[in-house]
Amino acid sequence: MSSSSSSYSTKLVFLACLVLFTSSNKLVAGESDKVKLNLYYESLCPSCQNFIVHYLGKVFSTDLHTITDLKLVPFGNAHVSDDLTVTCQHGEEECKLNALEACAISTWPNQRLHYRFIRCVETNTNAWESCAKKYGGDKAISDCYNGDLSKELILGYANQTLSLKPEHKYVPWMTLNGEPLYENIDNFVDLVCKAYNGKAALPKLCNSSALSKMKVPMLQFSYAN
Repeated sequence: MSSSSSSYSTKLVFLACLVLFTSSNKLVAGESDKVKLNLYYESLCPSCQNFIVHYLGKVFSTDLHTITDLKLVPFGNAHVSDDLTVTCQHGEEECKLNALEACAISTWPNQRLHYRFIRCVETNTNAWESCAKKYGGDKAISDCYNGDLSKELILGYANQTLSLKPEHKYVPWMTLNGEPLYENIDNFVDLVCKAYNGKAALPKLCNSSALSKMKVPMLQFSYAN
């Protein structure tokens, strides 16, 4: 092969790689471009369970995740006393599950991975151990929960929740780019689509006829005491 032919082939390979790189960059938004979607919740709130199990998963079951930075904050309507004791709205079991879910978020920073564990737990709150074993995180989550890390995580989530401006009034409470959705949480998919202004292409979901069917039925909120 002549040197000119070799050079031509090299250029073709380079251009092909460049096209692939450029195309892949357009499929998923950069972290700074993604819509920031935060869910503040507590583990034994029926409406939180319903929302997490049946509706929030649309972020990952569709291509909405390509433009969404989803953050789960398990604290809800709990209180922190002066000696840093946490009291939960639905009792000690809720405090335990909140802490376990906080540990899962720490164990699996990937949003899809910790969501699947939390969804599993919220589907059957008596089966967190089987959920942890199912996804291979039972030891890490148990170590976190039984050590000091779980309390540190919960106090961190307490600070995030109690620092909200405006204050949260109930759970589930959702913010989009820092702004509360209030009752519009039932329309979060459409709102994420409309809020996105990054360089990547909009998810197919945002331009599909299925979008009109994504609205969540009216939720019964759990108000703070």
